[in-house]
Amino acid sequence: MANSRSFPAPAAPAPVGAPQPPGRARLRAVAPDESGAPARVPLPDLLPPGATWLPAPQHALPTLPGQPPMVGYLLLVPAGQEQAGADSGAPEAVSSGPVTVDAVRRAAEVEGRPLDLTYLEFELLAHLVAHPHRVHTRDQLVTTVWGYGHVGDGRTVDVHVARLRRKLGAEHRRTIQTVRRVGYKYVPPTPR
Repeated sequence: MANSRSFPAPAAPAPVGAPQPPGRARLRAVAPDESGAPARVPLPDLLPPGATWLPAPQHALPTLPGQPPMVGYLLLVPAGQEQAGADSGAPEAVSSGPVTVDAVRRAAEVEGRPLDLTYLEFELLAHLVAHPHRVHTRDQLVTTVWGYGHVGDGRTVDVHVARLRRKLGAEHRRTIQTVRRVGYKYVPPTPR
């Protein structure tokens, strides 16, 4: 058949401590009695107080062709506790150049002037401002801002960037720069 492909049989797993062949590292199942395995820590010791964990439904997990099904868990945290752990390291407002993005209030400003942004425009601006000078491909932005389930193409990003530039105003529209054939980056103006 013209379209058939054959795959080599999987190699036997290397013993613990054996040098890995060059190339990509691979995960493998480890037997409970295998020597050199790290000490097991009971799962309840890793959870915050009052939290519960449940196996995730199989339909909610990604599947890879030809691979065994993945195992995932849902972590349920009592109301009021999820913010204590989540906010400890996250800044309330990110400011880079003239643009300030406040994720808690879901507000964005340019030199003190509030911006009227849609949900996705806000998420896109917040992501770009949080990572200044970093080039983001259109696919990275679609995955990060729109999510894995988004059906569309890179033109969706182009349209939202054009709207963002318009809302930033003539003076600050150049802070979101196009990197040809790649994507976009946020470059705050340098003080003169």
